[in-house]
Amino acid sequence: MAEVAQPVPNEQVPLDTIPVSPEGGITDATNDKNADDGKIITVFDDPANFNVKHALQNTWTLWFTKPPSGKQDWSELLKEVITFDSVEEFWGIYNNITPASELAQKSDYHLFKRGVRPEWEDPQNKFGGRWSYTFKNGKAQDAAWLDVMLAAIGETLEDEGDNEVMGVVINIRKAFWRVGLWTRTAGQPPKKGSKEAAEVEEGKADREAGKKRLEKIGKRFKDYLKLPDQEQVEFSGHADSAHSGSSRAKAKFAV
Repeated sequence: MAEVAQPVPNEQVPLDTIPVSPEGGITDATNDKNADDGKIITVFDDPANFNVKHALQNTWTLWFTKPPSGKQDWSELLKEVITFDSVEEFWGIYNNITPASELAQKSDYHLFKRGVRPEWEDPQNKFGGRWSYTFKNGKAQDAAWLDVMLAAIGETLEDEGDNEVMGVVINIRKAFWRVGLWTRTAGQPPKKGSKEAAEVEEGKADREAGKKRLEKIGKRFKDYLKLPDQEQVEFSGHADSAHSGSSRAKAKFAV
């Protein structure tokens, strides 16, 4: 688990110009190697010419849902933006995209592990669920969304070996904005004897243990959102959402 520090923001530039892989000797600073010339230059020293990067535990992909301009399927609105695997790349991207507070209504950002689409139907999501909290009125708080993203890529939302966190989402709507945290399971295993059940990691199948694991993650999610004790984040299963045809399916539990 790693704390992901923040460099000084720069003026926005096209994403395809961000130096996600700078030319020259790239060194993974997390392995304590030296740069080719013996001098380490991080993104905090020079945001355009750094020669070292700090690797993340996982590779992540940023997705964007644009507002509909007519009758369009949701999948048509979902666009893959960019994939990254280091602290430097994250900040290069974050400092050069539109802040959540300035997104148009019916827009979404999705930050998911590489290979996982931010859809209920994705094989890695279909048995999972989502923690969420809805903020009523006002613009989205960029700091809250940033804290949740940093917690996700820094692997601090769950314990090592939990293998639950799939991604985080922010939804911008007319009367509210909502932050969500998607998990691999929904606190219970698939039906016994099914092909999917055989693929569930050994030791994860106990319903009560799964619920406790998810509640622990939910409490950390709530902490990163800096919510008062009397407020609750709610967990709902993707299968329930798909069955009801709404992302606001009845909550399974809350913390």
